[in-house]
Amino acid sequence: MTDTLLIDRRGDVVVWTLNNPEARNPISEGDTIDALEDAVAAANRDPSIRVAILTGAGSAFSSGGNVKHMRDKQGMFGGSPAELRQGYRHGIQRIPKALYHCEIPTIAAVNGAAIGAGCDLALMCDLRIASTTAKFAESFVKVGIIPGDGGAWLLPRAVGMARASEMAFTGEAIDAATALDWGLVSQVVEPETLLTAAHALADRVAVNPPQVLRMTKKLLREGQHQSLESLLELSAAYQAIAHTTADHTEAVNAMLERRDPNFEGR
Repeated sequence: MTDTLLIDRRGDVVVWTLNNPEARNPISEGDTIDALEDAVAAANRDPSIRVAILTGAGSAFSSGGNVKHMRDKQGMFGGSPAELRQGYRHGIQRIPKALYHCEIPTIAAVNGAAIGAGCDLALMCDLRIASTTAKFAESFVKVGIIPGDGGAWLLPRAVGMARASEMAFTGEAIDAATALDWGLVSQVVEPETLLTAAHALADRVAVNPPQVLRMTKKLLREGQHQSLESLLELSAAYQAIAHTTADHTEAVNAMLERRDPNFEGR
């Protein structure tokens, strides 16, 4: 646990909670970036963790960059153009890189406003559930900057180029119902049931063989940029590994015996 990120483990699911509610959970501060990067690294190293849920404390999911720091040219927002470039590269851009390479499935439980880089943070997760109070805004143009943390790559993959362009060019927010209609989230639930719904989805994922989950996520990532032929080669290699696991044997036996399987990650 850190000051800006709370980590809570329940069985094989871990919950990461951004914990700066007074400032609406910005993610541009170094300690928050470090904490998220470290949390992902710890999950990657721990084979007993199968799913991660990311949410925010208080009324907001994340406000993205700290606008007061932008005004005052503090932290990653200060210095010459060369220094600003390095500030982004070695600052907030570490978050999309970490979450992209997170080996376990991730679920964003969007409890409130997801603004700017906060919207992109939700998009960095594999699955997204929203509270009815959530809203999403690719709002960088509203503060006179561009999406600096990968939003131009993430958003079109979630909602398509036309809707991503509308969000990015207007900077206007969409509500949870619109986000569901556009495919940005897969569920919208009442605020008091958000984490319950996120855990329910996490449990539906975590019940499956953990090694296979990690390999499946890797294949989905690789499929975004590899050719079909290259992905098929990688799939064949992963399949050879999967077929020799104890969990595969358990899955087949459980299916034939009409019982629930017990996967141990072996």
